[in-house]
Amino acid sequence: MKSLKRGSRLITLMLLLFLVGMGILIAKIQSEAAFYISNSGSRNLGFVYDCNGDILFDDNAEDGDYPAGYFKDVGNLIGDASGQMTNTLVANNMEYLSNYSFTSGITAKGGKAAIYSTLNHSANEAVYSSFGSKNGCAIAYNYKTGEILVCVSRPSVDPITGYADLEDGSLLCKPFYKTVPGSTQKISTLTAGIETMGIDKLMSKSFTCDGTYVNKTGKEIHCHNQYGHGTQNIAEAFANSCNPFFAQLVEDNDWSLDDIINVYTQMGYAVNGAESRYYSIDGITCSRASTDLENKNEFNTQWSCIGQGTSMVSPCQLMMWQSAIANKTGKATMPYLIDHVTNVNGRTVKSAETAYSEKLFSANTAAEVKKIMLENGENYTGKIPGYTLGIKSGTAQVKNGDEENSLLTGFVDDDDFPIAFAILIENKSEYDVTTEAVANEILSSLS
Repeated sequence: MKSLKRGSRLITLMLLLFLVGMGILIAKIQSEAAFYISNSGSRNLGFVYDCNGDILFDDNAEDGDYPAGYFKDVGNLIGDASGQMTNTLVANNMEYLSNYSFTSGITAKGGKAAIYSTLNHSANEAVYSSFGSKNGCAIAYNYKTGEILVCVSRPSVDPITGYADLEDGSLLCKPFYKTVPGSTQKISTLTAGIETMGIDKLMSKSFTCDGTYVNKTGKEIHCHNQYGHGTQNIAEAFANSCNPFFAQLVEDNDWSLDDIINVYTQMGYAVNGAESRYYSIDGITCSRASTDLENKNEFNTQWSCIGQGTSMVSPCQLMMWQSAIANKTGKATMPYLIDHVTNVNGRTVKSAETAYSEKLFSANTAAEVKKIMLENGENYTGKIPGYTLGIKSGTAQVKNGDEENSLLTGFVDDDDFPIAFAILIENKSEYDVTTEAVANEILSSLS
């Protein structure tokens, strides 16, 4: 009798385990089937929309279905399903676009699977056009929520017309890749100075610029103003973007090289060959900053703190730092591109939530950097009128000094219009479009 009872319990247990296993298997098939179908030859994919309902991705589109160049401003950001571009929104979120249900099968027509993005397509097109014939990139987001509103990269590609005869760089969305920051790097060095010394001690320091500074190892640091800026404090030197001042600041005895490295590392830099890390923005990989800082009296370290040398920063990360400053929290608002996702039946299965980084620097430091950037922003009211701006420009020497890139990053100090941005124009020249003009287009298109 006891043996029968034990046998009965064993059978019951085995049956329960079987049912649990089947339940897990069905759930796994249900959850993963869409991914495999979306990558198969029998896929039927939904749409990607902008924040106003404009279509940004249509897997069935053919040449002539949309106005010429309709997708070009978002081509290397949104991407397509061809596999030609891997670091794009579509390539990394294919499973969300599959009009497939395990229970009802493939929905050839009428499936409601879709990604609703945060992007403003009309503003994006306007910003893309504002570059004229110049290459580069621009990114802007709401620094309160994290919604990416504008993200363009030139040259780009229109997936409908194909991939023949493309310019180099057309398949990369440059806001997510590192570039030489030029004097926008001085935001990081200013931040490190305040974080380490405190604002009072830092403001008490003054250094003289005669156009060229010979550092403690006998190397020359040149200013863009050959006649120099005279004696300045940190706020004046920041506004003047004075290289000799910042070289002397790096040498100053009131902080150590470790102080600079610690703040840079906290801000997200990979310093001196440290493991390079990445941000993930809805599956899109965004490079983090990197630099080498080995001797604060030596040219290369000073040059890196000024924004040349080995310093590399992505425009997206520049923009994120602006949120930590503008919000006066010292924490960056994390950017995102996907507002929400619906499945084949139209049910919302994913919604964005505002998130923040770990502390990059103190709230007090953020507030003091904000004051200095806002003071500098007053110099831009004629070029970018109508906004209270915190801002920093930069000029980056690239290709062994044969070319110069122009950068601009900043924020609008307005709770009703909280926009932070970063802009890069490659191979700038005096008579081409300016970063200020692109910034003006970003803000006017979004306002």
